[in-house]
Amino acid sequence: MTRVWEWNRPVTVREVLEDLQKERSIAYTTVMTVLDNLHQKGWVRREAEGRAYRYEAVSTRAAYAAALMNEAWSASDNPAAALVAFFGMMSPEQRHALRDAVRMVQGDEPAEPAPAAQQAEPAEPEAAAPADAGEADAGEVPAAGSGDSGR
Repeated sequence: MTRVWEWNRPVTVREVLEDLQKERSIAYTTVMTVLDNLHQKGWVRREAEGRAYRYEAVSTRAAYAAALMNEAWSASDNPAAALVAFFGMMSPEQRHALRDAVRMVQGDEPAEPAPAAQQAEPAEPEAAAPADAGEADAGEVPAAGSGDSGR
């Protein structure tokens, strides 16, 4: 999936193969099988082009990440504690991005990039976004744990 997301357009098996072969030796049939499996699982859609297919991600990487976070949070027996622990793991840059995201969800003005000094200082995370904040894209994302997520 990483390669399909990186191309950000419909790709052929040959294109993904050539991209992967820059790093390691891999067979055409392996890439073809993985893309077919991703299609079977609903992660990519494909369209015939001559004798080949072009594969395109069904969802964005951001929507997939949001679905994973939602799934993990929903599985917690104490969602508030899980959020506090998660916020505690965030870097200052991630906390700044969280504040920006909360402002966008709440309909406030888009946030301006913080000065470097402000980004580096630890801050308390602001209130979490409303529970329905990411549901629009999440419906298109396959359930986490269905395998092959790193491809």
